[in-house]
Amino acid sequence: MTTWDLGAGLDGAHVIVTGAAGGIGSAVANAFASAGALVIAVDVNATAVNDVVEALPGAGHQSAALDLADIAGIETFVKECTTRLGGVQVLANVAGLARRRKIEDVTEDDWDAQHTVNLKATFFLNRAIAESMKSSGIHGCIVNFSSQGFWTGGFGGSVVYNAAKGGIVTMSRGLARTYGPDGIRINVVAPGLVDTPMLRDGLPQEDFDRLVSQCPLGRVAEPNEIAGAVVFLASRHASYISGATLNISGGFLMY
Repeated sequence: MTTWDLGAGLDGAHVIVTGAAGGIGSAVANAFASAGALVIAVDVNATAVNDVVEALPGAGHQSAALDLADIAGIETFVKECTTRLGGVQVLANVAGLARRRKIEDVTEDDWDAQHTVNLKATFFLNRAIAESMKSSGIHGCIVNFSSQGFWTGGFGGSVVYNAAKGGIVTMSRGLARTYGPDGIRINVVAPGLVDTPMLRDGLPQEDFDRLVSQCPLGRVAEPNEIAGAVVFLASRHASYISGATLNISGGFLMY
């Protein structure tokens, strides 16, 4: 019989959360810890991610400094985690990079940086985790992060960011088909407007207000409102959900 608690099946599970020092990432790490999981919080900012881990409920959580732009370091990190922990049951890949520019000011470096962290690293991290799960016989779960802009396309310089986010959706579907026979589920969450530094950085107040006015709920989300959906997708409640993209945009995007 299924136990219908929030994090059914997550008690004691090893969960990697990337981008864990960010607004959404720290909320996701806290949600998994509250569900009884052992969190490996990962971020490029070592000091900030250490602070996140120290504040998590429960014991046994760990932090790791990792720059996802260093593709070679991803496989090493996953191997170290697998060896040290005996396996990883969940990956919540929250990390992302956005550079807000006018479209005429976007440089090749802007393109490369955002696609490396948001798309390229997602593929290599997903593959490394999925292969580790497969070899360990773990029927695990991966939750990747896209954006409501994967569908709407964004505007201006955010075209580059959202192009990568669209790629994450397509790629995750393909990986879900590839690893599904091994009992590995791969899904995507697509948040809309979330009250984080990434949203507000470089965004004039009038543009922020205009975006909020377009949301049927009339407000931005708090990070915790995204975190609950991630825990759901990783839990037994979502045991037959794979290859899905969950729209969490307050009605900004409807389909």
